[in-house]
Amino acid sequence: MALSSTLSWLVDAAAYSTGADRFLAELGAHLLADGLPLAGGALTLDIPHPLIARRTWLWRGNSGEIIEALGFTPGGPAAPAANTPNDAGRRWLAGIAAGLVHEDTIGSMRNGPLLSWIGPRPFTPSETNELHEAARFAAAPLAALAARATLTAALEAYLGRRSAARVLAAPLRRDIGETIQAALLYADLRGFTALSDNNPPAVVIAALDTWFDRIAGAVHAFGGEVLKFIGDGVLAIFPVVGGTPRSACDAALRAVSAARVGMAHLDEQRLRQGLPALPFGAALHLGEILWGNIGAADRLDFTAIGPAVNLVSRLEGLCKPLRKTVLVSGALAAETETPLIALGTHALRGIASPCAVFTLPNSASWK
Repeated sequence: MALSSTLSWLVDAAAYSTGADRFLAELGAHLLADGLPLAGGALTLDIPHPLIARRTWLWRGNSGEIIEALGFTPGGPAAPAANTPNDAGRRWLAGIAAGLVHEDTIGSMRNGPLLSWIGPRPFTPSETNELHEAARFAAAPLAALAARATLTAALEAYLGRRSAARVLAAPLRRDIGETIQAALLYADLRGFTALSDNNPPAVVIAALDTWFDRIAGAVHAFGGEVLKFIGDGVLAIFPVVGGTPRSACDAALRAVSAARVGMAHLDEQRLRQGLPALPFGAALHLGEILWGNIGAADRLDFTAIGPAVNLVSRLEGLCKPLRKTVLVSGALAAETETPLIALGTHALRGIASPCAVFTLPNSASWK
């Protein structure tokens, strides 16, 4: 059976597209080459993500341009998602051409992938049949793309974007990892044991979520990545790129400063609601870490280990006795021009050499 160039591509190569955006662009280009009068197209996929319910890619036929529209989960960062899965695609397509929007749901599931097209005029019955046929052949490659997108989204949600990319690119073995230099941030709440003992689990979890929102949001805003939530603690890294650590160190300092401001606002809100404040301590350090897989033969964890990780966690333990919210190691202080206040040299539990310790100006004192 002779297949059109579109159907041949869908059978032989479409599953290897680098992403849904490229799949849509290449499919549209093949349909145009086969004589379909297309002005634009849209592809909508539901994906598992903490904030995003669906992603819609929009393709313009005359330029090949691709843009993306996001539908957020209830309570996400934007307005509630549209009432129907393809509202964004349908509205956009209707605005660029005079034809009628043609839609095909791929597969038998109600929330399966949705392909939409529009032309400069209504499609003829023959053209509609060609679009239906392309949608049928698109089921297998779209299933492969959706599976990859689901795996990537899940790994990014639990590991972070950089770590997820490393896991996907390497074999699942314990001996896979690399030594990198990074600015490290370790932070945790103070009084968490008392908070847990004196409140129901739902209240404790709500407090943790608000704390993690502030600290993780600040880390991500300045290019860092949260590696671990450890009880009420957070371990984040700002990898050094380009050979000089200054940018990573400055980013870590900006992130911890932003987190401090965010927590101050949160504490004001909590106190107005009759809830206790959430004091925290944070430490910053610069050093080398082993970033990769550790664990049992059949149960792995992707994390960072090494003396630098031990030092930053021990340094954070000095926040309470020194009555400071933020402490900075001498190693990181030496790589930044940000004004810091010296607090002397201190011994750290389990660390052989004393550590020069600094703090940020106007760092909040413990009460």
